[in-house]
Amino acid sequence: MNWHTLEINSALSELDSSSEAGLTTAQVKTRLKQFGLNQLVERGENSLFKILWGRFASPLTLILIAAGALAAFNADYSNAKLIFAAAFIYAVIDFARKDRPEKTIKLLEQFTARVPALRDGSFKAISKQQLVPGDIVQIESGVTVPADLRLLETVNLRIQEALLTTEVGAVEKHTAQLTGENLPLWEHSNMAYMGTLVTQGRGLGLVVATGMQTELGKIADLIQKVEPQATPLQKSLTNIERKLAAFGVGASILFLLGASALGNPLADSLRISVSLLVALAPVGFSTLLLGVFLRESKNASASKFSALEALGAVTVICSDKTGTLTESRVTVTILDFSGHDLDLTETMSKSGALHSTRELGARTQSALSLTAIGGSLCNDAKLIDIGDERYHTLGDPTESALAAAAAQMGYWKSSLDVSFPRAAELPFDSERKRMTTVHHLGQYDPEALAGLDVSDKRYIAFTRGNLQSLLEIASHVWVEGKALEIDAESRSRIEALNERLAKRGMRVVGVGFRLLNAIPEIIQTDLEQNITLAGLFGMIDPPREGVREALEACHAVGIRPLMLTGDHPLIALEIARQLGIAENGRALRGIDVENFSVDELKNVIDDVDVFARVASEHKLKIVQALQAQGHVVAITGDSVNDAPALRKADVGMALGLAGAEVAKDAANLILADDNFATLVSAVKAGRQVLENLRQAIHFIVAGNLSRFLALWLLALMTKDIVLLPAQLLWLSFGVDVLLGLGLALQRSNLPRKINAGRTLWLGAWMGILAAGLGWWSFSAVQPAWHTLVFMALALMQVAHALALSLRKATLGIALFVILVQWLLAPMYGAGNLLMIIGAGAIIFIALRFTESK
Repeated sequence: MNWHTLEINSALSELDSSSEAGLTTAQVKTRLKQFGLNQLVERGENSLFKILWGRFASPLTLILIAAGALAAFNADYSNAKLIFAAAFIYAVIDFARKDRPEKTIKLLEQFTARVPALRDGSFKAISKQQLVPGDIVQIESGVTVPADLRLLETVNLRIQEALLTTEVGAVEKHTAQLTGENLPLWEHSNMAYMGTLVTQGRGLGLVVATGMQTELGKIADLIQKVEPQATPLQKSLTNIERKLAAFGVGASILFLLGASALGNPLADSLRISVSLLVALAPVGFSTLLLGVFLRESKNASASKFSALEALGAVTVICSDKTGTLTESRVTVTILDFSGHDLDLTETMSKSGALHSTRELGARTQSALSLTAIGGSLCNDAKLIDIGDERYHTLGDPTESALAAAAAQMGYWKSSLDVSFPRAAELPFDSERKRMTTVHHLGQYDPEALAGLDVSDKRYIAFTRGNLQSLLEIASHVWVEGKALEIDAESRSRIEALNERLAKRGMRVVGVGFRLLNAIPEIIQTDLEQNITLAGLFGMIDPPREGVREALEACHAVGIRPLMLTGDHPLIALEIARQLGIAENGRALRGIDVENFSVDELKNVIDDVDVFARVASEHKLKIVQALQAQGHVVAITGDSVNDAPALRKADVGMALGLAGAEVAKDAANLILADDNFATLVSAVKAGRQVLENLRQAIHFIVAGNLSRFLALWLLALMTKDIVLLPAQLLWLSFGVDVLLGLGLALQRSNLPRKINAGRTLWLGAWMGILAAGLGWWSFSAVQPAWHTLVFMALALMQVAHALALSLRKATLGIALFVILVQWLLAPMYGAGNLLMIIGAGAIIFIALRFTESK
């Protein structure tokens, strides 16, 4: 139901509640049964045991289990135990590198408290979990809203809703009925939502939704419905494992049929089939990937393995604006209506805290100073001295910026509040879009208002707010120390100056004043009449240094950057233009995204680089549309409402400095300094990791194929078991894993052209060479021919790893080493000579089939 569109009495009637008595105990019991406890519910959480059990369903583990079962069926219990142990070890390693079950819902549940609720005619402290729709609760500054509320009473109530809307500033709340059923969440100014923080004032609210029916609950439900996206490398590895499994099973069955047709004993044929299956199992996959994760997570702040797998394959980066693309500091421009302006810059955090030194210039005596003083006085922010010639602000970010700008001009808010004590105020209202404060003139410093003749007036009222709302109540404009009546020409000039700031992507705030003889007994909107406009403030968070270059680097390597922000489209477009993101100057609003299906959005998303006023479901839909196009998507986020998109993206990156714990848990990478340039550097590092992994996978698959082919050929030729499962597992763990890790962990390497065809060819060459060596030794009736095959396969894998690390310029060195070994070979026998020749051939072939890019 659209509770914001109902009048207070209608909302109370809808829930059969009373503003005087609240709910009765009987009503509460009934509604607890109907709606349940006011808490977020985890659905379908898997235990660690279930997740570990699921790892045994992987193709590679099934190959090993099948091999172990065959060995047990053949009464070869020692080998069966060994193979089952290897399957268990692989499953545990695979489990260790997989993403853990999320604790996101538990983090969302941190928003709990006891709250005063009106029941049976009196207020009682009720556990938040016991609230039901129809309850009437009190909220005040510093508390977290316990459920979704339709506000019944408000007194200077402001609520920080960045948790849900990404809007940084606190929202002024009221009780009036709103029109428009499809208003976005951030415009529901008569509602308070579960989990948001009351920053000022107090209020009374009717509980309209609890638990999973709240806006926070909807996000929790969305998070749990989103399945983590498999990365391209994960999909590729699964595909390789399935093909190897199918090939191994098929070839083993073919061998059994052939051996049976030739009259070979079934027991011997089964033993050979077991070895063939074990030879084909690429046990090194998960081990080498886990090794990469353990190394990279120390530096990359990767909370989940999938980040490292996908980071190098990213094709689209969806980035938040504030703090990531911008510096999260406010640049303030003060502009008077004579065209004079003054640019001031302060360093401000996303929370509104601001730091700056007290190195101030001389006071500016003009309409600019009058504007700055008015902006500082008509303001509830505080400037707090923290020593060492520094201060910070406390309060709404916009008000903080105005107070800090005045301080930079020499007008400290603490001094102004003493010189111009506040006598009355008309708080900010979202409908009026302005705020007015009245100040005594009895003890003010005349120099502060130099040029303004106050005569015998006792008070001055300053009004601050949206320029259009100020023009509705303004009669004069302050120009060159004079109050001139506003006519069509001056109005046009004022609007042009406003547009000048707006075109720079700035939020514009106007300031006006009015001299009074007395304060009205009843403070109402009549106070805001016949004001004189003094000037404008323009505020913008400028782009981060180095971000533009990072964005250019993205374009250069084929990565498309998109901006997703809760800001106004004009502000977002201006920042995007400055950074070179917006090529076509088009922004899509969240409400537009909402009206598209994923398929419809997929068809238009190529033409849009900026998404403004977006909420959690909009970000999720954008990620889905990009993935539907085949993109590998990275997205940044810092708030609870970003969690579903962070979870769905191939790489979800939470902001380390400003990010909420819920966002960090849903993400798989944490951006330590919240800087987009750092993100781009991480993507470059990810591409190096991905290139290394590809080489290592190429190395492992080629080795498995060579062992399988050598054993298959020799089994046909000798009708003997060439290598036992224990020897094959030693080759997997002792050679593939160690050398594969070396390839995967190298800091830099020569990019190679590697594809499935080259891998198959190289595996075939190694298998044929090892089989040829084994057949020669078997024919020569050498008793150690099995050992010779084992050593040949191991040595050729070492040679393959060397070739992958070599540049062609070093081929001569490798050939020289082989020549020396050739000369020494007679000392060790012909078998060793053939092994050396085979190793040299593999180095040559590997270099031939893995040419530099």
